[in-house]
Order: sequence, then C-alpha cells, then structure tokens
Amino acid sequence: MLKDISPQELKKLAEEGVVIIDIRTPMEWQQTGVIPNSKLLTFFDIYGNYDIDRFMQEFQRLVPTKETPFVLVCRTGSRTSTVGNFLANQMGYTNAMHLAGGIYAWQREGHGFVPPVNQ
Repeated sequence: MLKDISPQELKKLAEEGVVIIDIRTPMEWQQTGVIPNSKLLTFFDIYGNYDIDRFMQEFQRLVPTKETPFVLVCRTGSRTSTVGNFLANQMGYTNAMHLAGGIYAWQREGHGFVPPVNQ
C-alpha cells in the first residue's frame, strides 16, 4: 500500500537516507529546482506518455529490493499517487511512499530547493 507523507516526514526520511525520486519532467525541475539529494527519474513526458520499461530499469537501480523504502515526488501528488500505487499494488514494493501535495506542499512549508543535476 502506498503511504502519504507530509513535507516534515519527507525531511526526516531524507536525513535518514531514504531514496527520494522526483518523477516530474525536466522542465518542471528547472522551474522550481528539486529537493536536495533527490534522484531525477521522469515517468511521464510533457504529453502524459510513459515508458514503463525504461522507468523500471532506472527505478530498480535506485530501489534495489522490493523492501527498500522510497518516496516519490511530483508537482501536486497526483502523478506519484498513480505511479506509487502501481509500484505497491502491481509490482509488490512494500515501502512505497509519496509526498502528499507534491512539490507545492514542500514549497508552501518553506523547505529549500537545489538546482537539478543530471544523474
């Protein structure tokens, strides 16, 4: 089951080294910046299309086991809800979380950003 987390919970998890994956588009990363130490892995393109095979290959490199905790981040929490539920319910990941309210919630609470870096 996908777990909703708050920006405060995300901040604590980030300090503990939990994998944070930002699935927004490169244009969105440029517009706001990204959460420090997050991994950038686009799921949907600007047209709403996705490439599950490419995404899963990179995702499995970042999240090596079905038990590895991770947090997904998008703009509002809508995309991460869809992707997170797919990963938890269809793919069997047991520690799937997403930032409820997305990057907007992070920003509203005054948390910082860093420029996106190609990984």
